[in-house]
Amino acid sequence: MKILVCISVVPDTTTKIGFTDNNTAFQTAGVQFILNPYDELALTRGLELAEANSGTVTVAHVGLADSEAVIRKALSMGADSALRINAQPTDAQQVAAELAHIAAEYDLVLTGRESIDYNGGMVCGLLGAALNRPSVNVVTRIDFENGSWSFDRDIDGGKESLHVQGPCVASAQKDLCEPRIPNMRGIMAARTKPLTVLDAQGATTGAHCEQFELPAPKQGVKLIDPSQAAQLIDLLKNEAKVI
Repeated sequence: MKILVCISVVPDTTTKIGFTDNNTAFQTAGVQFILNPYDELALTRGLELAEANSGTVTVAHVGLADSEAVIRKALSMGADSALRINAQPTDAQQVAAELAHIAAEYDLVLTGRESIDYNGGMVCGLLGAALNRPSVNVVTRIDFENGSWSFDRDIDGGKESLHVQGPCVASAQKDLCEPRIPNMRGIMAARTKPLTVLDAQGATTGAHCEQFELPAPKQGVKLIDPSQAAQLIDLLKNEAKVI
């Protein structure tokens, strides 16, 4: 069994966001970057499946050299090797196209549900289409038995169970598992595990960023005495205009 886990590198959620070049580029100076949390779940479950079936896990990332420290964290969690496609990620279409060039040899390709910076959630589906394989999005269970993959995923009003025969692509949802925490042995071993840098295949992007904009600052609140229900209703109707 060969499993490929596609990972992204994202800003820590505590990072103060800023932009440069007339708000057309993300300000990376002083930003702490981490392994995307949904990708940690995908990697953890991939490791569990590989360990139970004498398999191997490779992590893949589309990014530049400054992402290698985070890739090493994925190796410290237990991945056997890593691939870095040397390209600046621009959008999901480009990332999926680059990953498709290396993903065909794997029995299972896992991604996170979405990256927590752009929240697009498109790489799983695009990658499945590029590989001409079934793709199952936002799964909360992955099992393998008798050559068949089985998945659970949440849907409106219930849960859906799916079975896939043969290679496929899936994305991890938050209830899939608890992320594995690297131990000291894993951290030391990660230093010598292979991290191969591959040339990009020149996949094109279908998007162009015009401008970034921060959300409007939160407005102050008005406190109304509980005895002044009429005043509250008047404000909700005539000022907030929500009733």
